Amino acid sequence: MRASVIQIAVNEDESVEARRRRVTALVREQAGADLVVLPELWTTGAFAYEEFGREAEPLEGPTYEAMAKAASDAGVWLHAGSIPERDPDGPLYNTSLVFSPSGDLAAAYRKIHRFGFDKGEAVLMGAGAELVTVRLPETTLGLSTCYDLRFPELYRGLVDAGAETLVVSAGWPERRRSHWTLLAQARAVENQSFLLACATAGTHAGVPQAGHSIVVDPWGEVLAQAGAGEEVLTVEFDPGKVAATREQFPALKDRMLGLQPPPRL
Repeated sequence: MRASVIQIAVNEDESVEARRRRVTALVREQAGADLVVLPELWTTGAFAYEEFGREAEPLEGPTYEAMAKAASDAGVWLHAGSIPERDPDGPLYNTSLVFSPSGDLAAAYRKIHRFGFDKGEAVLMGAGAELVTVRLPETTLGLSTCYDLRFPELYRGLVDAGAETLVVSAGWPERRRSHWTLLAQARAVENQSFLLACATAGTHAGVPQAGHSIVVDPWGEVLAQAGAGEEVLTVEFDPGKVAATREQFPALKDRMLGLQPPPRL
C-alpha cells in the first residue's frame, strides 16, 4: 500500500481560496497512491481561532467540493484533513473528511478532544461523540485529530471497531514536538497498528508548527518522517503486517480492562 502524507504550511498572506487551489493541485500530483492524508484545519490554521467563525463551512461546502474532485481526479482515497464545519443546527466542529477514489464522501469525523483548556478550540467548537473507521480495500482506517493523540482510550476504541491503520491529522505546536513523535510511536506500538500522522509546517497565528509528519509500523519503527518545512512524505507499507504482528505477539488478547468486568479473585 502506498500513502502520501502532505505536510503544508498555512501562510497568513495566502487566501483560503488560493490555499485550496494549491492543496488540490498537490493531491492531484499523488495519482498512483492508495491513500493521501492532509493536516488539521489547513484552510485556516489550527491556532487561528479568530478565523474559525469567519471561514467555517457547511459540511458540503467549497472545501468538500474541491477535495471530492481532487480525490476523483487522482483516483485516491483522500483523508482531506479537517475543516471548521458550521452545523446549521448547532456549534462549529473540527471535522475531518474522507473521500473515496470516486469522489464520494466515505466518512466524516468530528474531533472528540478539543484543545485549549477552556479557551480557543475548547470553547469555540463542539465536541464530537462518535468513533469513526473507514474500510479501504487494503486496510481499515481509524480516524483521529491532533489532541486526540494524547488519549489512548480513543485508539483502543478504534481498534475494537476494527482499525488496523490509525490516521492522525494535526496542527501540532513546535514547542511540544518531542511529544508528537513519542505519542505517535506509543499509539502504534500499544495498538499493534500502522500510524500515519500528518502535521502542518510554518506558523499559525504566531504559533510555530512542529511539522515532522510521521509514519510508524506496528512495532513502533519509524518508516518515514518529514522535516520542519513543507514536504510530501511518501511511504509504502504492507497492511498485512498488522495481523502478522498481532499473531506473533498477541498482547491485545491479554487485555484485562475495558472489555468486560475484571475477573473475581
